[in-house]
Amino acid sequence: MRDIMGMMGKVKEMQSKMEKVQAEIAAMDIEGQAGGGMVTVHLDGKGVMTSIKIDPSMFKEDDVEILEDLIVAAHKAAKDKGEAQAQAKLAEITAGMPLPPGMKFPF
Repeated sequence: MRDIMGMMGKVKEMQSKMEKVQAEIAAMDIEGQAGGGMVTVHLDGKGVMTSIKIDPSMFKEDDVEILEDLIVAAHKAAKDKGEAQAQAKLAEITAGMPLPPGMKFPF
């Protein structure tokens, strides 16, 4: 009976830590850049784009396709960085245990 109580205590402790990490992840601001900083994208911890900065030199008619590609690349860079940061925070709690099937961060 003592083991069950100890286990329940550990589960509650892990749950509390998980809630804290989820709050930290939600508060993250992740930056991704492309084109040597010509395009910068910011995502929040839920993977939602919160801002985009584009160097004014990119606003040329013949650079539209390049600009579109740079926006996509900057978004992907921020998304990848966010996923890595979220996984690192989660690994601190789970001691490297794999996520259960279907559990994924919003990125």
